[in-house]
Parts: sequence; C-alpha cells; structure tokens
Amino acid sequence: MSEPLRIVVITGLSGSGKTTAIRVLEDLGFYCIDNLPAVLVPKFLELCQGLGQRVTRVALGIDLREGEFFEDVVSVLDQMRSQAHRVEVLFLDSADSVLVRRFSETRRPHPQAEGGSPADGIRREREKLSGLRERADRILDTSALTVHQLRAELARLFAPIASGEGGLAVFVVSFGYKFAIPSDADMVLDLRFLPNPHFVDELRPLTGLDAPVVRFLLDRPETLEFLEHCRSLFRFLLPRYLREGKSYFTLALGCTGGRHRSVMFAEEIARMFLADGYRVRTQHRDVGR
Repeated sequence: MSEPLRIVVITGLSGSGKTTAIRVLEDLGFYCIDNLPAVLVPKFLELCQGLGQRVTRVALGIDLREGEFFEDVVSVLDQMRSQAHRVEVLFLDSADSVLVRRFSETRRPHPQAEGGSPADGIRREREKLSGLRERADRILDTSALTVHQLRAELARLFAPIASGEGGLAVFVVSFGYKFAIPSDADMVLDLRFLPNPHFVDELRPLTGLDAPVVRFLLDRPETLEFLEHCRSLFRFLLPRYLREGKSYFTLALGCTGGRHRSVMFAEEIARMFLADGYRVRTQHRDVGR
C-alpha cells in the first residue's frame, strides 16, 4: 500500500500572498502545483504516490481560477482525507482596504471585478470562498505583513514539516494588548491579572527578561499557581493535538504593553515545553516598543 502524502492546500483571496506562499513551500522542498483543476487532483496524487519517497510533500494552489471546477474542491478535500493523506488547508486573508491598495499599486484588475471596482471583486470573491474559509485549518492574515515577513512566517510554520522532524513544534509569542492580538495564535492567555511591574519605578525601564522583574513576578503566589495550571493544561492538550496530526502550536501570551509579564511568562512556559520534549521557539513581539 502506498504511503500517504503530506498535503498543504493554499487558498485565499487574490492579493493576499498565495503566490509567495507557493514559492516558499517550493523552496522548502514541497512539490508544488498551482491551479490544477480539482477533478484532476486525485489522479495527480496517485501519480505522486507512485514515485515513492521521491515525492512525499505536496502543495496545491487552489482558488477561484478553478472556474467551473471550483465546486468540486470540497469533495476532493474530503476524498484526500479519506485516503489517509495528511491534509492542511491554509487560507490567506487580508483586510479589504489593504487588498484594494495592493491592486491599486500593481494596476491589475481584480479577477472577480467583472468590470466593476476592486472592492466589488473582493466582496464577490469573499462570498464565493466563504465555505472554503470555514474548512481551513489555519487562517493567516497578511494585512500587516511585508513580503519578507510573510516568507518568514510561512517558513516558521512549514519548515519543521519539510525537514521531516517529528513531534510537535511549539511557538510561544509574547505581545501587548495595546498592539493587537497575534492573528495566527492557536491559543491566547491573558496575563493582565498579574501584578504589573510597570507601576514599580525601578522595574519600569526593565523587561521580563531581566532578573528583578522575574523575581518580582515569581514571588507572587498567583504567578506560581497559574504556571502549575498551565503545566497541567498543556500536558493534557499537546499530546492530543499531536495525536490528531497537528504539527505546530502557537501560544500567545499577552499583557498590557508586552514588555514585562507576558515576556517573563513566555520564557517560563518555553522552558516547561522544552523540558517536556517539544521543539520550541520564542518571540517577544512588542518588548522593544
């Protein structure tokens, strides 16, 4: 029996970065094919399986360019999963105002505009893609990302798959609520219930990476108690995510400004994940603001 494939379906709105995503996955060693009619996908996957270990990871670009074949996309997704392939649907999205600006800058007509404005085309495309968006495993909002940032984010998500590393990769990000919640977080924990070092004069200029701030927070019983609750929660959750085929997990930890409580807690949680054998990366998104 042929081995199942690892398949990433890249879809989303025109102008949201699908072409960039295809190129990134190609650079990571995925066999990529864009705009293959959905009805031909099963045959294509059968051919890939016939090549054995020469093709084990596939990325498919699927969107409204399918035309009349787009109606077959959902049934084809179900068929791929029924054949035990590991399928992930990545939906790239962006704010309407950003998409309008991108089309204005490139002077390209929107493919769904039908003679109207880009805004008309975006609205029409959203409606047609709504069902596929609901079935997405991950929705990535590219509104605030440059091309370079998008490439880095996609590499973070899919490099572990491309390298063949087993287990679950965990990404821990600290952030400040005043700068918005990370759009790609699988789970968000609000740490604003902890005492705020910002209101201690000697701690205000420091960050959660500095020992005085760490001591200030770890001396609070509620900090230690919440860490223990998190340990129990994630020891329950992460093995079950892994069992369901999830290859990465993004945990976002937030406080008001993203400099003290969330940073310290992210470091503590990351150490906990490492001790439990997970691959961990940490980012302090707003610590320098």
